[in-house]
Amino acid sequence: MQRIVFLERDTLAPAVRVRRPDFAHDWEEYPKTRADQVIERAKGASILIVNKVNIGADTFAALPDLKLIAMAATGTDCIDKQAAAAHGVAVANIRGYATTTVPEHTFALILALARSIVPYRADVLGGGWQQAEQFSYFTYPITDLAGRRLAVFGSGSLGGRVAELGRAFGMDVVFVGRKGARDGGPGRVSFDEAIETADVLTFHCPLTAETRGLVAMPEFRQMKRRPIVVNTARGGLVDEVDLERALDEGLVSAAGLDVTLPEPPPMDAPIMRLAKRANVIVTPHTAWASIEAQQVLADQMIDNIEAFVAGNPRNLVVG
Repeated sequence: MQRIVFLERDTLAPAVRVRRPDFAHDWEEYPKTRADQVIERAKGASILIVNKVNIGADTFAALPDLKLIAMAATGTDCIDKQAAAAHGVAVANIRGYATTTVPEHTFALILALARSIVPYRADVLGGGWQQAEQFSYFTYPITDLAGRRLAVFGSGSLGGRVAELGRAFGMDVVFVGRKGARDGGPGRVSFDEAIETADVLTFHCPLTAETRGLVAMPEFRQMKRRPIVVNTARGGLVDEVDLERALDEGLVSAAGLDVTLPEPPPMDAPIMRLAKRANVIVTPHTAWASIEAQQVLADQMIDNIEAFVAGNPRNLVVG
C-alpha cells in the first residue's frame, strides 16, 4: 500500500478541496514542515507532497521507500533534482494552472502603479482631497498604458497571456531574447533593446543560474524610459538592493513585486524597505493564489500521483 505524506497542507487555502487518490493508500498531512522535520515525518512514505520545504541529498538517502515527490507548485527550486534522480525518485510538478490568476495579478500591479492608485487612496484616507480644495489634484503621476512598450521576459503560457492582455490595452508588446545574445531571435527583441526602450518590464521566467540577477544596476543604468518593473515570477530575477538604488536615482519610476528571496523576508530585508514607498507595491506571493487556480492545482497534483502509481507518469521534471 502506498503511504502518502503531505508536508505543507497550509500552502493551499482551507477552501481548496484536496481529494484522495483512487487507489489504496495511507494518507498523512501536516500544516507546515521545516526542513529538519522532513525525514522523521516522511519515514516509510512512497509519495511526498511538497510545496516549498527543501528536500536535499541527505533526505533522499534517509528515505529508501520514497518513489515520487508530487509538487504542489510549478517551481522545483527546493528539490535537489540530481539527488532525486540518483536515488530513483521521480519529481512531478504542476503546469498550466495559473494562466489566468498570474497575468491578472500582473496587470493589477501594472495598472495600480501606472495610475498611482495606492498613494491616492492613502491621500484620500488622510484628508488630502479636502486639503486640495478642488475636485481633483495631481500629487502623483498618472499615465495611460496604450502606446507604451511592454517587455515580457519569458514566453511560456504566463508570458503569452500577459502579452495578450497588454495588446488588449493597446500596448506595444515585445518578447525579450536571452541576455548576452546579439539579437533576440525569431519574434523577439534583443535583451539590450528591451531594457533601453521598455516602459514596463514584466518577468515570467524561472530562476536559474542564468537568470539570477537578470536585472541589476548595469541594466537599470541602461533604462532610458524610467520604466515600471514588475516581478511575479521568482525572487532573485531582479536584484532588490539595486532596485532600491535605481528608485532612489530615478532610473525606475515604480515597481510591483510579488516574490522575493527568502519568503517570507526578514523585516530588515530590502523588499520591506521598498514596500514603504508610495511608488512600490509588494504582495506576499499571491499572484498564483486565486481560489480557482488553487483548485486546478490541487486536482492536477492528485492526477499526477494517480498517473504515476498507474504506471503512466506525467509532468515529470528532469535535471
